[in-house]
Amino acid sequence: MERVGAGEAGAFALLVERHSSTLYRVALRMLGDAHDAEDVVQECFTRLWQQAPRWRSSGAGPIGWLYRTAVNLCFDRHRRLRIVAPAAELPEQVDEAPLADDLIAAGDTCREVAGALADLPERYRAALVLCYYEGLSNQAAADVLELNLKALESLLFRARRQMRDLLVARQVGARDVALCGDSAVVGERAA
Repeated sequence: MERVGAGEAGAFALLVERHSSTLYRVALRMLGDAHDAEDVVQECFTRLWQQAPRWRSSGAGPIGWLYRTAVNLCFDRHRRLRIVAPAAELPEQVDEAPLADDLIAAGDTCREVAGALADLPERYRAALVLCYYEGLSNQAAADVLELNLKALESLLFRARRQMRDLLVARQVGARDVALCGDSAVVGERAA
């Protein structure tokens, strides 16, 4: 960060290269719109560049700061635009010789999971995205969301419960969710 703060473009470019795709995934899951997610990532790095000369290291470090900034920008965008995030477009499932019925069922299930995630309150969605989709530790996610560890664990408990309820209402079971590779969202994370 010292090099970025000194105006070294190469150091800044390295940060962008290493972390832009991760921030994009977080923003896309939070907002459900590719263009909005790109805007959030761009704004994150713009703020980083502008604030780097005044950088003071905190517990989360620059990566935690980027996550926190991305999540806060997503919250701001939701409040400002009062949008209802559509389900994120999901990539096509790649398989050697899948059955057409399996592909259709998996795609429908993944859309239902993405829709349920979009229906969650933004704090719940942020906690699930950071911990389950991005694989952050509970402590790292707590730092990003500016919570203590117990508060994050409570938030995750409530988020999982509400996600489970939303999936039940959509008639999606935990086994069906496994088709999307996101079964941890409705159950417990593997250690």
